[in-house]
Amino acid sequence: MNAPVPPLSKAEAASVSTASRPRLLAGSAARLWRALALAPAGLFLLTVLSPPLNHDVAAVLNFTQRWIAGERLYSGLIDVNPPLIFVLNLIPGYLAEWTPLDGVSALLLCLVGLAALLWRLSARLRRGIPQGSVERAAMGALVPLALLLPGYDFGQREVLMGSVAIPYAVLAARRMLGLPTSRAMTFGVAVLAALGFALKPHFLAVPLLVEAAVVLRHAGRFGWRRIGAPLLDPVPWTMAGVWLLYLASIPLFFPDFFGHVVPLVWDYYVDLGGLSAFGALLTENLGVAALLLLAVSALCLLRRFGPLVLALWAAMAGAFISAWVQHKGWTYHIAPVLMLGGLTAGLMAARWLDEALPPGRARGSAAPISAVIAAALFLLVIRGGEAPLREINFETAKAGRLTAWLKAEAWNERLLVLTPDIWPIYPALNYARSQSTLRFMNLWLLQGVNGRCPENGERYREPWEMSRAEFFVYRTVAEDFAAAPPSAVLVTRHVGIPWCGKEFDFIEYFSRHPLFAEAFRNYRQQGEIEGYKLYVRED
Repeated sequence: MNAPVPPLSKAEAASVSTASRPRLLAGSAARLWRALALAPAGLFLLTVLSPPLNHDVAAVLNFTQRWIAGERLYSGLIDVNPPLIFVLNLIPGYLAEWTPLDGVSALLLCLVGLAALLWRLSARLRRGIPQGSVERAAMGALVPLALLLPGYDFGQREVLMGSVAIPYAVLAARRMLGLPTSRAMTFGVAVLAALGFALKPHFLAVPLLVEAAVVLRHAGRFGWRRIGAPLLDPVPWTMAGVWLLYLASIPLFFPDFFGHVVPLVWDYYVDLGGLSAFGALLTENLGVAALLLLAVSALCLLRRFGPLVLALWAAMAGAFISAWVQHKGWTYHIAPVLMLGGLTAGLMAARWLDEALPPGRARGSAAPISAVIAAALFLLVIRGGEAPLREINFETAKAGRLTAWLKAEAWNERLLVLTPDIWPIYPALNYARSQSTLRFMNLWLLQGVNGRCPENGERYREPWEMSRAEFFVYRTVAEDFAAAPPSAVLVTRHVGIPWCGKEFDFIEYFSRHPLFAEAFRNYRQQGEIEGYKLYVRED
């Protein structure tokens, strides 16, 4: 039987307390630094939850809600986007239909939930991959920040693609190292990645380069004679299966997409507002992305940083190619380059510090260093006019003023919206819970067909002089308007169509159709704000 342990004297207890105090203080300091490292991600979380919702994201949501309400996609609702993004938006759309949440809140809930899932998957996949103390701490802070740093562009298809590319790249690193991964995890990440890369055809540049990196890494370790192993890997075949099923489903469930929408896109949309390949590189956004890619590539070529850096670098390069081929250079096009590039650069810095510092010092400094790296990435992506400045200035900016006006004058109403704009019409319509009656998201097609002045010398073409595409817009707008007159008509002064003797006026243009002219007699102008005129129906 053990003898009872005598109680400690006051002097001994004070000595133990004094000895443990540094450890308690060190633990508290480490927790504080970890919280500071996550603070940039927390700030961006507040940003993405604050209005305004991205205009393209809002427009797709609005179209999906109209689809749920009974309008037919690609015949009653005509848009250039392939159907997958509308199918995915059915989740928040039905959530808003069946719960007290509105469409915007339901969508943000789904997007933040997806980001949390991808963060969790990335953390689980990193287990077993050799990591230093600084790298482990830095990745814990950088992954959530990378998922949220697009700010205003959160929810865009490019951002969704860049988000799913993160756990996919970590899985690729595991495959390079030959680490075992459960079938459920492998299949789940592969399917999520396949859906993200299927949102636009040029997104396939990302898995193409990542899979090439996996094959080359395997060949470098084992030689080309054993190349069969990566070729039999289930990940690329799972993704290919998802893409083939999706492609085969389009003509089956959405026959009008290939038959009606694609010809319009090819003839009028592809070159609308586009730049040359060289001109796109000279834009501020794509130029910054190119410089970031060059800097990261130079560091990767100077020394080896391991398979995870290699996979993220390949994904970043693929994201840059997908942005460049669109010839626009818009902020959301380069968002995945910033996400993946920032994550890659931070990871390289962390790995270098793990090698440069003594192990004990690296462990003690990991949390503060991760906070510094996260802060550096935070400052890198803060630039003029973007998040969080858009959110801070929303109420006094054009989009906020239009939103307040529509909430006051057209809350929960049907509107005919005659404008080539997406922003700020969306998300103003979403916040006012209003629905556009136009078959298109906007009048981009009229911009496309009126890029040159009419040959007849008049401001507008006569119906018999119109192309089939222009006559389709002219006829359907008039017929739909007369058949079910909406509560109001919102029309812009700024049409984005070349001057041909005088300004292109949408009301004047459509009033040449007798059905439109007859119905429009019942409308009176309610007011004008930011170049938008609102006409209200007099019952």
